[in-house]
Amino acid sequence: MNDLMPQTMDGISIAAQLNNPRTVRAWYMYDWANSVYSLVITTAIFPIYYKAVAVTNGSDQVQFLEYTVQNSVLYSYALSFSFLVVAAILPLLSGAADYTGKKKTFMKVFVWLGSLSCMGLYFFDGIDRLTWGIGCSILASIGYSGSLVFYDAFLPEIVSKDRYDATSARGYSMGYYGSVILMVICTVMILNYEPFGFANDGEATRFSFLLVGVWWIGFSMIPFAILPENPYGRKPTGNIWTKGYEELRTVWRSLKSMPDLKRYLAAFFFYNMGVQTVMYLATLFGTDVLHLETGSLIATVVIIQLVGSVGAWLFARLSQARGNRYALSTMIVIWIGICIGAYFTETAYQFYALAFVVGMVMGGIQSLSRATYSKLMPRDTDDHASYFSFYDVTYNLSIVLGTFSYGFIDHITGSMRYSALALGLYFIIGMAILFTVKSAEIRKQRV
Repeated sequence: MNDLMPQTMDGISIAAQLNNPRTVRAWYMYDWANSVYSLVITTAIFPIYYKAVAVTNGSDQVQFLEYTVQNSVLYSYALSFSFLVVAAILPLLSGAADYTGKKKTFMKVFVWLGSLSCMGLYFFDGIDRLTWGIGCSILASIGYSGSLVFYDAFLPEIVSKDRYDATSARGYSMGYYGSVILMVICTVMILNYEPFGFANDGEATRFSFLLVGVWWIGFSMIPFAILPENPYGRKPTGNIWTKGYEELRTVWRSLKSMPDLKRYLAAFFFYNMGVQTVMYLATLFGTDVLHLETGSLIATVVIIQLVGSVGAWLFARLSQARGNRYALSTMIVIWIGICIGAYFTETAYQFYALAFVVGMVMGGIQSLSRATYSKLMPRDTDDHASYFSFYDVTYNLSIVLGTFSYGFIDHITGSMRYSALALGLYFIIGMAILFTVKSAEIRKQRV
C-alpha cells in the first residue's frame, strides 16, 4: 500500500486496517441502502405519482404558497431548494464532524431524516396535501444528500489509493442491485394491488414510499454497526461549531496550494449539472414530452439500473488502463450525445435506447468522479469529511443550478426538449475544464 497513514486507533495503525473486507462490505451496504431512495422516490415511482396527484381540475397548474405554477416546474424548484439547503449547512457540519471524529453520528442524523421523510410521503394522498408532499420530498432530499458527504468521506479511510476506482464502482453497483430488487417488489405490488389488500393503485404506491424508508434505515444499520467511529481518536474540547469552522477554514486555505483539485471541482460542477438533472427529471421528460404510460416509464428506469452496474465496472476498468481523465472525458462525450438525442427523441423505443446509453454512463461517471476526487486529496490529511464537504457542496450547487435551469427553460419555452439540449452545454464546459487538470494521479493510473 502506497499511502498508508501513520495515525493509530487503540494502538493499531490506521494503515493496517485499510482494505479490511468486512469494513469495505459494510461501506458498500450504504449504497445498497440509500439507492432505493434515488430510484423509487427521485427517478421512478414518486415522480409518476406526483404528476398524477398534483393536478387541479385536470390542469397541471397548481397552487403552492399562493403562487400558481406548473406542477413539473414546482417539482424542479423544490429539488433545487433542497440542494441549496444542503450546500449551505454541510460545510459547517463536516468541519464539526472532522473535529469531533463523529462522521458516523452526523451521517445517522441525515439518514433518519431522509428515511422518515420518505415514510411521510405515505400521507400525500391528494392535491389538498400538496404542501405536505413537497415538504417531505424536500426533507428526504436533504437527508439523502446530507448523508453522502459523510459516507463518501469514509472511502480514503477504508481502502488504499490503488483501490479507490474499483471500490467506488462496486459501491454504485451494489446500489443498483438493491434498488432494482425493491423497485420490482413495489412495481408488482402497485400493478396487482388487490391481492395485496390495497383499495387502489394509489394506496399501493404510497405504501411503496413506506417501504423505501424502512429499507433505507434498515440496511443502514449494517454500516452503522461496522464502519469505524472516530478512527483517529479525536477528543474534542470547547465549542465544536467554532472548532468545526476552523477545520473548514484550514481545508479552504489548503485548496489554494492545490490548483488541480480546484480545477477538478470546477469541471465536476459543470458536468455534474447535466448528470444529476437527467437523473432527477428524466421521468418527467417521459411523461410530459413523450406521454409514456407508467409501465413504459418503469421499464425505462429498470433498463437504466440493470446496465448501470455494468457501466460502472467497465469505466472503472477503462480508468485503470487509460487514466481517470480519459475515462471521464469519454463518458462526457457520450453524455453530450445523449442531450442531443433527447431533443430529437419521438418514440418510446428511441427513449428506451437513450435510457440504455444513460445507464451505461450514469453509474460510471458518478463512481469515477468520487474516486478521482479522493485521489486528488492530500495523502497526509485526516480531514476527509471537510475535504469531501467541498466536493458535496459542488455536487449540490450543481444540482441547484441544473434543476433550476431545466425548470426555467421549460417554463419560458414550454418544452423540456430545449431544457435537455441546454444540458449539453454544461457537459462541454465541464470537459474543457477537465483537460486543464494535469495531475498524474488521474492522467495515468499507477498501482
